[in-house]
Amino acid sequence: MSDDVQLDHQRIVPGLTYADAPAAIEWLCRVFGFEEVRRMEVGDGRIGNAALSFDGEQIMLASAFEEAGSLSPRDLPGLHQQITVYVDDVDAHFAHAQAEGAEILAEPTDQFWGARNYWVQDLEGHRWTFQQQIRRVPFDEEVEAMKKFASGEA
Repeated sequence: MSDDVQLDHQRIVPGLTYADAPAAIEWLCRVFGFEEVRRMEVGDGRIGNAALSFDGEQIMLASAFEEAGSLSPRDLPGLHQQITVYVDDVDAHFAHAQAEGAEILAEPTDQFWGARNYWVQDLEGHRWTFQQQIRRVPFDEEVEAMKKFASGEA
């Protein structure tokens, strides 16, 4: 492998599957503020691969290809993943997503790990967390807070 070939994106890129990938691209751009980078259509209305960007970071998405074992979350029995996106103003992002009709799972709340976040589900059931770091929490304090949370004390 050549050492002079450089990636033009981050090294870890989440890939999401949607039954209606074209609709998902439009929705993610309109509601969450992503920008479409590229789209590879396969000729039958499905998308083989698309890339969306948010503040310089990318996700990939594709249409469901049942023959290859990829399904939309709406075809699965439970939560299979969650994506976290850091934003500069979580309350403004929340207000926009809510105004666009996104399914809000939890409104913005300050968290023990120093973030303020909200949870939202997209049009096919992918769960997203948008959060803003509002304070630094020492790791040992975070561990203690997590133990309290997990035990139901928090």
